[in-house]
Amino acid sequence: MERKSIWSLGQGLNILDARRLGGEWRISAAAVGSAVCPDCGRRSTRRHGWHERFLQDLPAQGAPVVVTLRLQRWQCRNEACERKTFTAPLPEVAAPRARRTERAAEIIYLLGHGVGGRPGERLIKRMGMPTIDDTILRCLKRRVRGRRSEETTRVVGIDDWAWRKGSTYGTIVVNLERREVLDLFPERAAGMTADWLERHPGVEIISRDRCGSFAQGAEEGAPQARQIADRFHILQNLREAIQAQLGRAVGISVRPLLPADGEDVASVRDKHGGAEHRRLTRVANERSRQAVFDRVRALHEEGRNVMDIARRTGFDRRTVMKWIRADALPERSAAAPKTTSPRHFEDYLSRRWSEGCVRGRRLFQEIKARRYTGSFSSLERLLAKWRNPKCKTVKSTSALPSPRPVDPATGRSISPIVAAALCIKPRGLLTGNQAAKVDAMKKDWPEFATMRRLAMRFRGMLKSKNVGKLGAWLRDAGKSGLYAMQRFARTAQRDIDAVRNAITEPWSNGQTEGQINRLKALKRTMYGRAGPELLRARLLPV
Repeated sequence: MERKSIWSLGQGLNILDARRLGGEWRISAAAVGSAVCPDCGRRSTRRHGWHERFLQDLPAQGAPVVVTLRLQRWQCRNEACERKTFTAPLPEVAAPRARRTERAAEIIYLLGHGVGGRPGERLIKRMGMPTIDDTILRCLKRRVRGRRSEETTRVVGIDDWAWRKGSTYGTIVVNLERREVLDLFPERAAGMTADWLERHPGVEIISRDRCGSFAQGAEEGAPQARQIADRFHILQNLREAIQAQLGRAVGISVRPLLPADGEDVASVRDKHGGAEHRRLTRVANERSRQAVFDRVRALHEEGRNVMDIARRTGFDRRTVMKWIRADALPERSAAAPKTTSPRHFEDYLSRRWSEGCVRGRRLFQEIKARRYTGSFSSLERLLAKWRNPKCKTVKSTSALPSPRPVDPATGRSISPIVAAALCIKPRGLLTGNQAAKVDAMKKDWPEFATMRRLAMRFRGMLKSKNVGKLGAWLRDAGKSGLYAMQRFARTAQRDIDAVRNAITEPWSNGQTEGQINRLKALKRTMYGRAGPELLRARLLPV
């Protein structure tokens, strides 16, 4: 036994004894003085009895501390009061029915919020407060569940986050002024957004992406607030429109058969066999893409998730997810031919054919010198269509709307993805190689030159915050003759107020995207324990 030490637990408590037994400290304390009845408020000095509480406290000298707290139970002398006996609360020491002091619970909460369950368990054991991970997480969630924010929120950012990519999405709400997460929803629904905004009537500005559910929820829950379309998402939509326009091609990729209700692609293949399935696939390819798009949207409105729709229709989940988000049927975006295909060199072959060179072997050697890696038979299949007298005269251009330009540095064709990314990038941010690509595309690809002029005007409008130029830009984009740009202008016109506010207001969803990155990191570090409630508790500020 060691000599008595001086401890401090709070007002109204006397330390009776402090000794170290084995590997822990045992502290004895007792309450002194009178108490006030919590119901009637009358002070009582008549003691009814005693009872003890055992509390875990902060460690001392690296050893655990257990406090044996002897509390008095008092009689209420007010005959009109329903409560006959009571114990004086000690809010500074411990909460009612708690098994640890308030200061010890605060340390456990901070460790759980900062590092999580299992890392917190290892750290707190080294500190001399052994606690299992389940207790740490339970304490964390209890603290957050009982907290109520009294501060008025004026500017919020709303965006979605992937709980399971392609299947389940949630919603995050961020205070853009304080740079703090306000709330987290396990679903992406207009109703949840509207309900949250109705509970916070002080919201004046809402920054969001161009998701229709968020626009609807903001309109229903906070009609007085100004909605701002995030500038990053607007430029991303513009880049996707440019990529779709540059990637348009005559060739149509084979799509699987759209089965009947209650069937999936695997059942059709098993029922009809491989040959019949291929025949049915060819029949499906002749169907209208609009009908397929309508079927996917109908299944989504029935409440089916992306994976279920992909299984029923046979489409890739990314395509299904893109179609669900789209307001109208997206334009086809075919991949650029690779060097293994003779179509990659179709511009050169067309020019040589018009010059009178029709020998397949000679053309094969010439394109092989230009890094063709395909076979001679593939080239012959392409030339056979040109040799057929029933075919029309060979066009001087490729299957794309205009000849696909070649990278001056490598001699390879520039893909629509790279072209779209360079199309919206200002000249001052381009490297030397990228600037050479842009010049080559502007020279050989008239559509690219037109879209780059429109894209640079749009970026300049966002940077200068000159909203007066927006109407002229939308008219020019509508008269450009490019379907993708016309469609982008139409979608911007439908959300014109939010687009105007994006130009004039300084707020954006950048801070919201940063909080989503933090959410993803927390979700990965917690493995299978990252439920919506725990994620919310870890994201909300301390």
